[in-house]
Amino acid sequence: MNLFGRIFRISIFGESHGECVGITIDGCPAGLSLSPEDLLPDLERRKGGQGKGITPRKEDDYPIFKSGVFNGKTTGFPITILFENNNTRSEDYDKQRSIPRPGHADWVAHQKFGGNEDYRGGGHFSARLTTGIVAAGAIAKKIMNGVSIKAEVTEIGGEKDLEKGLQKAIDAKDSVGGIVECRVNGLPVGLGEPYFDSVESVLAHLVFAIPAVRGIEFGTGFAAAKMFGSEHNDAIENPQGKTRTNHAGGVVGGISNGNELIFRLAVKPTSSTPKEQNSLNWDTGKTEDFSIKGRHDLCVALRAPVIVEAVTAIVLADFMLLEQKIKRVF
Repeated sequence: MNLFGRIFRISIFGESHGECVGITIDGCPAGLSLSPEDLLPDLERRKGGQGKGITPRKEDDYPIFKSGVFNGKTTGFPITILFENNNTRSEDYDKQRSIPRPGHADWVAHQKFGGNEDYRGGGHFSARLTTGIVAAGAIAKKIMNGVSIKAEVTEIGGEKDLEKGLQKAIDAKDSVGGIVECRVNGLPVGLGEPYFDSVESVLAHLVFAIPAVRGIEFGTGFAAAKMFGSEHNDAIENPQGKTRTNHAGGVVGGISNGNELIFRLAVKPTSSTPKEQNSLNWDTGKTEDFSIKGRHDLCVALRAPVIVEAVTAIVLADFMLLEQKIKRVF
């Protein structure tokens, strides 16, 4: 349940307040120059900086390579990377254990794992696990020469003005969600298969592994339902497949067509909100008012772009290795 990919395969492990979180990456070609410093720019972006709405919990997130790299290059065997957890406050979660937090996995985890799950900070359900995913994404980007992947927040709390949207959460003492858009350029034609292994299907699979993602659309997306077919169709302009418009978002029949890959995803408001709520106390069997303690983001969408880029890179690197589109030029 923690494994993804066919050639470029990842397996995540760890818990939010455990000793560490990490990832094992299989299928990375041998001979790629790789050091911890190669991963640090994206890992720093995942932290979200010091701006409004970012959790005050800070971890160093320095990647510790345990296997798969020798003399500064990948060996072709599994790469295991650890990230230590040092800045934890588990007592915040001990105090509220009796009340499963609305919007979190507390209740379903308790039912599924019989109370044996590590509940501190959300345990294995925590977005802390995306640290390893971002590391794997940085490696995937590195092996895909000429492919550009860029994601950004385009909306917060229903506002195109991101500061205004974030201020709404601050004023309401609540949390807000957002929209993230990702654009990929430089993809070859022919990635993906119809139906079950379409580019959209596989990307959506891994995108929904990002905590708090609630929806995804490609190209024109849901707006296509309001268009005429003649309006939505992308006319082909030249033998290379360049289209006059890009309502399809770079994918037709589940296969990349060489145009810009564009998709957007909806990120829900952070479930841990400072606002008082009412929920079940499973010790008493009654509902009661409570507020969530701990350190949390007011808008998790702010930290999502680099994670979106990472999952996109992982999926596309896997597709390119399957199609033998990656050539060893490193």
